[in-house]
Amino acid sequence: MRDNDSAIAAGGIAVGTDTAAVAVTTGTTTRERPAAPRATTSTRGVLLAALGVASFSLTFPATAWALEGMRPWTVVMLRSVLAAVLAGGALLALRVRVPERRHWAGIAVVTGGVVLGFPLLTTLALQTSTTSHAAVVVGLLPLTTAAYSAVRTGARPSRTFWAASLAGAAVVIGFAVQQSGGAPGTGDLFLFAALLVCAAGYAEGGRLARHMPGWQVIGWALVLALPLTATGAAFALSAEPLRLTGHAVGGLLWLAFGPSFLGMVVWYRGMAAIGVSRASQLQLAQPLLTLVWSVLLLGEQLPPAAPIAAVAVLVCIAVTQRTRA
Repeated sequence: MRDNDSAIAAGGIAVGTDTAAVAVTTGTTTRERPAAPRATTSTRGVLLAALGVASFSLTFPATAWALEGMRPWTVVMLRSVLAAVLAGGALLALRVRVPERRHWAGIAVVTGGVVLGFPLLTTLALQTSTTSHAAVVVGLLPLTTAAYSAVRTGARPSRTFWAASLAGAAVVIGFAVQQSGGAPGTGDLFLFAALLVCAAGYAEGGRLARHMPGWQVIGWALVLALPLTATGAAFALSAEPLRLTGHAVGGLLWLAFGPSFLGMVVWYRGMAAIGVSRASQLQLAQPLLTLVWSVLLLGEQLPPAAPIAAVAVLVCIAVTQRTRA
């Protein structure tokens, strides 16, 4: 199966992105209507994935704000609980059926990687790392996501695709290492671990989004984690100091409703439309966007090499978007 193929069967509707029409069955009558052109679907998928990346690019600055008044465990657990309340409410209001048994293993991977692992590890890293240094993790994420997806689904991106991906990752890594002085520390270990678990969560979520709407993938992942995150939040609030400043509250609310849920909704829908490997390359722009937010929101000084790195990364993105995964 190609990476951007999809099949969804529910309520008498069968959809296939490689077919010329969509068959709709109502009672005993079957009729066909033209399917959306592939080019339109691809463009919409790119736009949705790009919106997800824009949302994710604010994660580190928002985390830095939240850490001004809260400790790491409080931030991670509260953001997940708030996002789960939003997602659970939407699932309940729309009377969404519980996923099939065969999908729960994949949802558990999304929970461990995206809902719990990545937020916790990056929040711990940001205690000792700046947001610009932490951006190295999202610079490497497209490559590891594509690699995980290739192993998991059997997809075989072209050599040009891999060459552009490696070039983009090299630019981002070199840029991040240059500004950090190349001295690895405890924060780097947290970031490397976050990279691995998040790649698995992204790739698995993109695969599941071909079988159910993307917002349901992240919604059920958040709900699955709720017993753990609610318990963790109660313990964290009782054990860690709390200071509710404007920055702390604003950062926490963005983390809960932006990248934790709404950003993941458009991200998974985008991956379902254009494929995990191709969508993941849009994240090459995420470190540069994070640097811009770091300057505007945190007052960090932008390195002189940023414009050069930005142009190089955008060239790599253009190449990967033109390459058929």
